[in-house]
Amino acid sequence: MTVFERTKNMAKKRGISLQETAAKAGLGLNSIYGWKKKEPSIGRLAKVADVLHVSVDYLLGKTDDPEPAQKNKPTEVDINDDDVIMTFEGRPIPPEDIELMKRLLRGGRNDK
Repeated sequence: MTVFERTKNMAKKRGISLQETAAKAGLGLNSIYGWKKKEPSIGRLAKVADVLHVSVDYLLGKTDDPEPAQKNKPTEVDINDDDVIMTFEGRPIPPEDIELMKRLLRGGRNDK
């Protein structure tokens, strides 16, 4: 299936026309129809993917899963938790260095 066909099918599934999809993406009304003959730029493809709530990889045919990948949220870590293993460049951080980091994070205070 081509980029155009995947875009058309997903727009239909979402209940909007290709012209509406293009307008919501900030593209020319008939620009998606041009994708029948010419591959779109990644920027245009990303805008359409956002409008259709799908991943660019789905529109490109690299995956059959239309869901966009979830962006990893940073995990909060309690440095006082003894079960947390802290590493740097794949090596464990020595306990004395962890204590130094804790002092620095506390703003130089030496309290525990």
